[in-house]
Amino acid sequence: MTDAAPRPCATHSDLVAFKYPLPNLSERLKQSRKIKIVAIGSSSTAGVNGVIPYPHRLELLLRNRHYGRMIDVINRGISGQESPEELSRLECDVIAEAPSLVIWQVGTNAVYRKVDYNFDAVQQAIAVGLDWLAGRTDVVLMDLQYTKAIVDHVDLAEDIEKRIQSVADAAKVNVFHRWSLMKRWVQDGIPLSEMDDGVDPHLHTSDWATRCLSAALDDAMAAAPPLPSA
Repeated sequence: MTDAAPRPCATHSDLVAFKYPLPNLSERLKQSRKIKIVAIGSSSTAGVNGVIPYPHRLELLLRNRHYGRMIDVINRGISGQESPEELSRLECDVIAEAPSLVIWQVGTNAVYRKVDYNFDAVQQAIAVGLDWLAGRTDVVLMDLQYTKAIVDHVDLAEDIEKRIQSVADAAKVNVFHRWSLMKRWVQDGIPLSEMDDGVDPHLHTSDWATRCLSAALDDAMAAAPPLPSA
């Protein structure tokens, strides 16, 4: 008896397509064998409950896509944090690494731990962080995961989603729309229960979802708009 085939992964490029080029990363890929990317965020970045987190998976995907390049995705995730705490360590954990790209995962704990965070302060911290990073590196904001613990507070989630997009638009940086992508998977017929790892409080993404999100992010990076012609 053989194991069932793994569930296909639909990355829905129309939902996750980037709006802006990644000039620093693109130039680095042309000029150097070594490329550094920093991923900062909370448990989705750090990894939890035995699920390999997206930074490690993305690193392997990028090395495979760009054969011969030594691409390192440095994991600077700390479980339970949100943008205000992440802002406080941006200088030492991110800027000091001089990366070509920063992926900043935000918003989840603002919703999940809503009594601990003021949404205006969360939005302001993201805006200040983007200002610090401007001109130094490319930036991608990663928004919320579509899992039961967050969907149970969908009004708050949608509020944060709008704030993330607003700050990104003002700074002209890309957003990786994992909220929309995971929501689409559920609309496609994948049970919401399969979006998380099955561990109470059903907050963290499952192995399958994490793998597919990593693939979608890799695809979005590869398909980022080209730099405008001189």
